[in-house]
Amino acid sequence: METKTPLITLTAVTKAYATAAGDYLALRGIDLRIDPGEFVAIVGKSGSGKSTLLNIITGIDRASSGEVRVAGADLMQMPESRMASWRGRTVGIVFQFFQLLPTLTTLENVMLPMDFCHIGTLRERRERAMALLERVGLADQADKLPMALSGGQQQRVAIARALANNPPLLVADEPTGNLDSQTAEAVFQLFIELAGQGTTIVMVTHDSDLARRAGRVVLVSDGRIVH
Repeated sequence: METKTPLITLTAVTKAYATAAGDYLALRGIDLRIDPGEFVAIVGKSGSGKSTLLNIITGIDRASSGEVRVAGADLMQMPESRMASWRGRTVGIVFQFFQLLPTLTTLENVMLPMDFCHIGTLRERRERAMALLERVGLADQADKLPMALSGGQQQRVAIARALANNPPLLVADEPTGNLDSQTAEAVFQLFIELAGQGTTIVMVTHDSDLARRAGRVVLVSDGRIVH
């Protein structure tokens, strides 16, 4: 039987931050494998290391020791000069507070990652951005500024933007944290659809009900994976 090559492999990963009181260990010997197309929810109390773990996986932060491989790349060895370009093509990131640029239209916000990575012609970028807005049910809002949209609409735009470069990995940090339950459900359903289409999704959430409906739950406590 053929075994999948993991999209994400973390081996004995630690992360220490220097503080006035000495080093603080945010991650303590993390081992984690995530296969292509998995939908993984990461849960744990505040300060348990969830966001640090996400930052290590996305290359936003570097591990202090261990091995970090994501989509075939060795992030521990990758020079800083290549990291932003690698991230732009490999990882889509969805934040709790949307982080849309307020002076750009919805369409322009979705086009941004393609502009950054110089993918396609201007016309091709616009067409792909419109197709993604259609996919999240917001094609009719393409010319509006983010402030004219509801929180749920802004989060769906942020998801469309995260998918702009067709990344194999979508990472979401508390993506439903600022949404009412009905809107959170709609966003979660979109994640389920994306995972069904082959996108690997890693989501940090405090919502235990949503977490249980992901394909796998990873519980982090005091910098360690305990489940």
